[in-house]
Amino acid sequence: MDLPLNYQDIIKLLPHRYPFLLVDRITEIELGKSVVGYKNVTANEHFFQGHFPGNPIMPGVLIIEAMAQVGGVLARLSISGSQDTENTDAVYFMSIDKVKFRRPVVPGDQIRFQLEALRTGSRVWKLGGKAFVGEDLVAEAELMATIG
Repeated sequence: MDLPLNYQDIIKLLPHRYPFLLVDRITEIELGKSVVGYKNVTANEHFFQGHFPGNPIMPGVLIIEAMAQVGGVLARLSISGSQDTENTDAVYFMSIDKVKFRRPVVPGDQIRFQLEALRTGSRVWKLGGKAFVGEDLVAEAELMATIG
């Protein structure tokens, strides 16, 4: 696996597609342990049409969804050990805990997601995630998901 993973690599690992694929790049990964990924937030994102006109703010639920997608890349690669395009198992949320939003994310921001595995298994994963814009913490959460 060569880093960084770009769009073409990510769509082999996640079932999400536009407009719901919220991961642009994976720059660091330690299988079974941690991952760093990015989302570039642009003014033409579909959700800014209604959230909020004249004061565009990325919805918090989409920040958490993007965080979960970055975690999904970690889980998928850790379980398969490779960029297995034959694996079609979906990743499903089981729970989201300890969510905190620290500041709004706006057009022009680049979100850096840092996730670490808190508990791993063949099918159930618990991840601790943080989202940053620059050095500012914008969101954090604990996520549990199941694969398949």
